[in-house]
Amino acid sequence: MADHRAQVEDLLAGYRRSREQLGAVQRSLASVRETVTSDDGRVAVTVSASGALVELTIDDDAYRALRPAELAALIVGTTAAATALATRQASEVLAPVLPADTDPAALLSGTADLSAEELTPEPEPEPVDGPDETFEDKSWMQSGGTRNARRV
Repeated sequence: MADHRAQVEDLLAGYRRSREQLGAVQRSLASVRETVTSDDGRVAVTVSASGALVELTIDDDAYRALRPAELAALIVGTTAAATALATRQASEVLAPVLPADTDPAALLSGTADLSAEELTPEPEPEPVDGPDETFEDKSWMQSGGTRNARRV
């Protein structure tokens, strides 16, 4: 009976260590922030470890100097650059706690160990045209395929 109690105590101690380590990793990931400023200095973005936009600063001059589509592209590009840095930093946080053959960046992007074929979406099936698959203005009560005609 003492052996079982010792085994249970060892399992619980291992669980507590794992839980503490998980908490430390979560706190580290929560603190990941990367800020990137565009080359022209008009836009600065800060993102979290997941790439979520945390802060966006747009210089007053940007509204006058750039068309809306140009400003939008600058924001998106600057955000992508910050996300790449945040992903790299989050990968460094995760790497020590993952199995040796796991790619932290792939795990963070959601691809993990999936192949390219598994990541490619399947094409939508072609619609099947049949008598019930049309959008014609017909009534089920009419016969002969005539349109909704009123008889007086």
